[in-house]
Amino acid sequence: MANKKSPLRWIIPIAAIVFIGILVYSTMQATRTRYEVCMNFKGGTHCATASGANYDQAVRSAQTIDCELLSNGRDENMVCLDTQPSSVRTVK
Repeated sequence: MANKKSPLRWIIPIAAIVFIGILVYSTMQATRTRYEVCMNFKGGTHCATASGANYDQAVRSAQTIDCELLSNGRDENMVCLDTQPSSVRTVK
């Protein structure tokens, strides 16, 4: 019997390449904007840098880092997260 070339032989590598391309593209989009956020809380100050797909995500991520380091416990962390950052600047 003659060996037929299976189309599956080409579909799997092409699908893998497309998947890797989508993964790289989405990763690059998620870290498009980068901001340094400084927080003042209970007499302490901390500045953290974070990236995100947009302004709100990047600032919130940096604010979360700051508050984790400035607060003592979950309740203080929640209060800190409700506090406005003392400064926000774009980092290139």
